[in-house]
Amino acid sequence: MDKAAHIAIITGTRADWGLLSPAARLLRDTPGVRLSVVATNMHLSHRHGYTVDGIIADGFDVTHRVAVPEDLGDSGAGRAHAAAVCLAGVADALAELRPDTAVILGDRFEALAAAQAAVLTAVPVTHLHGGETSRGAVDDSMRHAITKLASLHLCATEEARRRIIQMGEQPDSVITVGAPGVYNALKMPKMSSDELRQNLDGFDIDPERTLLVTYHPETNDYASTPAQRFEALLQALDRFPNCNVILTGTNNDAGAEGIRSLAAEYAAANDGRVLTVESLGARRYLSAMARCAAVVGNSSSGIIEAPSMHIPTVDIGGRQAGRQCAASVIHCGAGADDIAAAIALALTPEARNRAATAANPYYRDDTPRIIAPAAKHRQDIPRHPKPIIGNTLWTPIRYTSSPHAEAAKAFHTRISKFLGESH
Repeated sequence: MDKAAHIAIITGTRADWGLLSPAARLLRDTPGVRLSVVATNMHLSHRHGYTVDGIIADGFDVTHRVAVPEDLGDSGAGRAHAAAVCLAGVADALAELRPDTAVILGDRFEALAAAQAAVLTAVPVTHLHGGETSRGAVDDSMRHAITKLASLHLCATEEARRRIIQMGEQPDSVITVGAPGVYNALKMPKMSSDELRQNLDGFDIDPERTLLVTYHPETNDYASTPAQRFEALLQALDRFPNCNVILTGTNNDAGAEGIRSLAAEYAAANDGRVLTVESLGARRYLSAMARCAAVVGNSSSGIIEAPSMHIPTVDIGGRQAGRQCAASVIHCGAGADDIAAAIALALTPEARNRAATAANPYYRDDTPRIIAPAAKHRQDIPRHPKPIIGNTLWTPIRYTSSPHAEAAKAFHTRISKFLGESH
C-alpha cells in the first residue's frame, strides 16, 4: 500500500484560502491523503474579520495557528516584523508536522515567509500562481522569490509557465493548471438576489448601477501615499451619485490603515449608498461580483475572476501592471479624472458586450482536479531543492541515471495517468 501523502496548506488571507479551498476539499476527501491547514497573518486578525473562522466553517481543522501581533503598525518595518513572526511560527509548525509538501499560493509577505520556513525545515514547496507580474506592488518580487524556493510550480497561464522556465526552473517541474479563482467563479453556487440582500443587511445590488470596489496599497509607488491615491478613487465615485458601492476590506500592506479609515468615513457620509464589508468571503464576494455592474479597484480578482463572470473591470494605477488581461479589463491612471472616465466606460453597453465575449487567459477546466493529485503525489520526490519531475502533457522528460530518476519517473507516471483519465 502506498504511503499516505501528508500535505500542509499554508494560508494567510481570506483571498488565498478562497482560492485554495476547492483543491483542499478534494485532498481532504481523497483516500491516502492526510491534510493539515496552517493559518497565519490576516486569518487571525480581528481587524480583518478573524477569517480563520471561515476555514473552520468550510469544514476544515486548523492544525496550527501562527498569529501576528496587531500592534506592529502598517509601515514597511511593521510588515517586516510580521514576516519574521510568520517565518518563525510556520517553521515551528512544519517541524512538528513534517509534511511531504507545503502548498503555498501567491506573492504576499507571509507566503514568502512560509516558503522560507519550508526550505529551512526541508519541506518541499508546491507553489501556485508563480510566474506572473504585478509591478506596482512589492509582491512582485516576493512571488519570484517564492518561485526560486519552490520545487513544484502550478501556474495559471502558459505565459507564466514560460517566465518560470526563463527564471531557470526545470521545465518538467512547471505545470499549467489555470487559476483556482476562475474555477471558483464558474463552479461555486451563487446566492440568490434575496439571499445576498439579506446577507448584506438589506443592501441592494443592481446590475446596472452597483460597483464592487476593492483597493489595496500600491506599494511600489512612492510619489504619493496609499491614502492619497484612494482619496482620488473616492472623488471619482462621487461623480456617480446614482451608483451604489460595496467597498471590501484592504490587505494589511504598508499604508492599509489610511485606506481603511477613509473607507469608513466615506461609508458614513454616504449612508445607504455605500456599504463597507471587511471580508465578504468567497461565496458572498463572487455572488456580488456576478450581479454588479462593474468591478473597480486594483485587486487581482478584477483581472482573474471578473472576466469569467462577464463583468467589466476598471483596473486603477500600476499595482497589477504586467499581468495578462482579458479584453474586458479597462486600465486607467490613478487620478480622479482618469478613474471616472474608466468607470463611465465600464457602465456602457459596449463594455458589457465586450465582457460577455472576452476570453479569459486564466481559464482551464477542472483546475482543482489537476492541483490535488500533483500535490498528493509530490511525496514521490526526494527532499532536495530542485527535483527532476515531469509530465508528458507539457514537456517530455528524459530520465537519467541520477539517484532521483526512479522517483521522478514514478511521479511522472502517476500524474500522467491521472490527467489522462480526467481529460
